[in-house]
Amino acid sequence: MREPALIRMLPEGRRMHLHDGPIDLIIEADGPPQAISTAYECAVRRFTTILDELCSELTLLRTRTEKYSARPRGRVAQRMVAAVEPYCEDCFITPMAAVAGSVAEEILKSMMATATVERAYVNNGGDIALDLASHYAYQVGMVERPDLPSLFGSLEITAADPIRGIATSGWRGRSFSLGIADAVTVLADSAAAADAAATVIANAVNLPDHPGITRVPANEILPDSDLGGLLVTRGVETLSSSEISAALDSGVRVAESLRTRGLIHSCALCLQGRTRVVSPLVWPAAEEFSQRSLRHA
Repeated sequence: MREPALIRMLPEGRRMHLHDGPIDLIIEADGPPQAISTAYECAVRRFTTILDELCSELTLLRTRTEKYSARPRGRVAQRMVAAVEPYCEDCFITPMAAVAGSVAEEILKSMMATATVERAYVNNGGDIALDLASHYAYQVGMVERPDLPSLFGSLEITAADPIRGIATSGWRGRSFSLGIADAVTVLADSAAAADAAATVIANAVNLPDHPGITRVPANEILPDSDLGGLLVTRGVETLSSSEISAALDSGVRVAESLRTRGLIHSCALCLQGRTRVVSPLVWPAAEEFSQRSLRHA
């Protein structure tokens, strides 16, 4: 039996923290007090049902997605499958590659369906769904390493922009990666789409067969991992400048292909202090952040 879900307001009184098993959300909405209260109440109601809903279809969600795969019943599960389907003929991928973004998106949609707020976001461990009314914006911080968050720049997302989802993947993050990127941050139409794309691009930042990269079968670390016996990265030695460039080049090629296909809008790829940006927007210095910035970690 798992621990009861944690539902609380954070000490500053603006943000809500929701935690249940592997799901860990930070939620914030801006607008009239009654609208914010309604939005948070809706978030809590939907949150308390999501984990059981996902667990009821976990076998399917941990199975490789193929063109004619069986379809799940739940809304979040359906969103996960839709997000990974564009990649299923190109690489191994399961719906779990989009679970964090899909959950964030579902909670946000439940909030916005019943409350009129100026802006809101749901941050699920760094995978973020956001919504903006006209004339509003968010400033988002970009990190080089999820395990040691250090901002290398920021990006302002306005209501006029098509971006409503942000996700980061990499071998140093909370999920397994087949590649060696410290962090790949993707901006896309939705959080689910960003989550899936970040996974694919991070896997592509790689140096196959490099002796200085430690790889272990995923199921040796987590027996029920959806990646099974695929080798996941557990350590990367200091690489030469040419090796870093080669690995980043591989990821950039995939990111550019996804942008051409309309699957992402922009992407930042980080490896051992080097960063590449695909389709850059505005990246002011990290020092310009205020405490009202939406920090992506």
